[in-house]
Amino acid sequence: MDINLNDLLRKYKSHPYEDHKIDAPHTGLVFFKVRDGQEVAGPSGQWLQKPGTLLYILERENNPKRMYSAFTGRVAGLRAGLEGSFVQAGEQLLTIQHRLNRDEIIDRILRDVLQVFRAPQRARYFFTPETVTFLEKKTDKGLPIAPGDEIIIMSLMKRDSFLPYEGAPGIIYKVYFQQGDLVEQDSPLFGVCPPEKLPFVQKVIQRIRTEWDD
Repeated sequence: MDINLNDLLRKYKSHPYEDHKIDAPHTGLVFFKVRDGQEVAGPSGQWLQKPGTLLYILERENNPKRMYSAFTGRVAGLRAGLEGSFVQAGEQLLTIQHRLNRDEIIDRILRDVLQVFRAPQRARYFFTPETVTFLEKKTDKGLPIAPGDEIIIMSLMKRDSFLPYEGAPGIIYKVYFQQGDLVEQDSPLFGVCPPEKLPFVQKVIQRIRTEWDD
């Protein structure tokens, strides 16, 4: 095993956050509505119809645009010196630090361990009916997969096509999307675990669930 569990745990314990850099989407005058250290919330509601915390207003040609947080966390690195100044598109304004909970830590570590199959394009994705049936059984053995297997359907511009799996053989251990989800390019679809790494993965989950405080 070329991944050290203690090193992984030490890494996340030293910085149990996911940092989201917030940049200006276009030029304009910036007026902050938050302060460093403030807790902010992301979108809420059944369909995420309620916007998150108002972070700043970006004004261009007397047209103010209200910018809301897409993440839950705390404000860090706020560039308060830019208040009322003209900023360029892409200029970093602040960072939102999202504290990872136990399940999120497990997910991040699994992404370091598993071979992740990613979406090649922004499209809707489906498992084949046979794959869905197998996954719904939730067997302990998992779903075996080998190079060339076509278990994913990509639906783009009303055209469906099978995506052959490219990677090492193993079992599908983690699924990152729901049937028919619109998935962004390069986002994870599923993670494959080589059989010999299963004991390590199970050990990761057991250690974090017993040692990590949410």
